[in-house]
Amino acid sequence: MSNRLPPLTALRAFDAAARHMSFALAAAELNVTPAALSFQIKSLEDHLGQPLFHRKNRAVELTEAGRTLAPGAAEGFQTLTAAWNATRRLQDNTNLTVTAGPALTAKWFAPRLYEFARAHPEIDLRFSATLRRMDLERDDVDVAIRFGEGSDDGLYSRPVRKEWLTPVMSPEMAEQFPTPESLMKAPLIYDDSISFLRPSCDWPTWFRAMGINHTPVHGTHFSNADHAVDAALAGAGAVLGRRAMIVKDLAEGRLVAPFKVAIETQGRFRFLCLPGAETRPQIAAFRDWFFAEIEKTVHISDQFTIIPVEDIPPA
Repeated sequence: MSNRLPPLTALRAFDAAARHMSFALAAAELNVTPAALSFQIKSLEDHLGQPLFHRKNRAVELTEAGRTLAPGAAEGFQTLTAAWNATRRLQDNTNLTVTAGPALTAKWFAPRLYEFARAHPEIDLRFSATLRRMDLERDDVDVAIRFGEGSDDGLYSRPVRKEWLTPVMSPEMAEQFPTPESLMKAPLIYDDSISFLRPSCDWPTWFRAMGINHTPVHGTHFSNADHAVDAALAGAGAVLGRRAMIVKDLAEGRLVAPFKVAIETQGRFRFLCLPGAETRPQIAAFRDWFFAEIEKTVHISDQFTIIPVEDIPPA
């Protein structure tokens, strides 16, 4: 048996048939006739010297050899496709695909993207609002904005300033609860999207930062940060709002932060792309715009005493 690799078309036919477990469906995917696909697989079996499929009346099954080959063939084509797409993107200076979490997309990016589009009409920007972990080598994504404390090994990673949190509410509610102590009786809103942070950045932690021993037991919980902020905007309660999610509403007076003490998380947003890709014109333009926009609201942080969460005594 020769060590020479078989033709790529034959391997492609096998990969499609192994994924679909159907010659007809595989042929449709590859836009060839079932007879042509069957011929390619037969040539692959001849090259190997043993069958890859058990052929039955209305179905096919992988042989032991087929089960051995299938994972490697699938991974090989995925890798080849990713490499090809990445190589094609090197020649593309007009399209840019960015992924960010739904809350950051809604509360931070969406109100500002008009400015980027106006400054860079030559760039076609696409946003994918998801928290799904992206593989920047395989997925059709150029830039990822992600929050947390994880490492970014193998990527270009530029961190944003650390996030802080402080109680925010509607102006009307702020009149009803003028002191930190009175907030113990206020309807509280919980942003559970950051419950993974350690040390915890939650209501009991903020109360301890204020020297108040209080552990709230009731309130409304939201899994998305933007929903929690929207509830506060509607007057449903006070939320421990994250800087990125509340800074525009604070600046424009829709929310107020009566108590000028914030707790600083150990997590932060990071601007991520493949190493070397940060110099591509559209990525560099988006990166520079992103960080310039952040700097426009840095002065709001100066209004607060910001306490690192690790400096707050545990419960």
